[in-house]
Amino acid sequence: MEISVTSEGGPGVTVISLVGEADVSTAARLREELVRAVGDGGPAYVVDLSRVPFLDSTALGVLVGRLKAVRSAGGDLVLVTDDQRLLRNFAITGLDKVFQIFPTISEATAALS
Repeated sequence: MEISVTSEGGPGVTVISLVGEADVSTAARLREELVRAVGDGGPAYVVDLSRVPFLDSTALGVLVGRLKAVRSAGGDLVLVTDDQRLLRNFAITGLDKVFQIFPTISEATAALS
């Protein structure tokens, strides 16, 4: 399955929406698209995972890499999902302590403002 990545800039916050499975077969494209989106936006990013049915450890690594890059440049990156399977992946790996995860884009955007 393919993954689609789109980004939309707002006032100080760029929302990056992912659609499709984020796994080892799509990780390289995901990384490229996130690097492009993060390079084009401002200092605050919301990555919307609400239309991602599956996220494996390779894709988690891509997200961690972008988080580190954004934070080292003085910005922040938060995630959006209310999918219990994805939330479980973050909890099992301890990444729920690393990422701020919100159930909606509006809550995530408000937290970055």
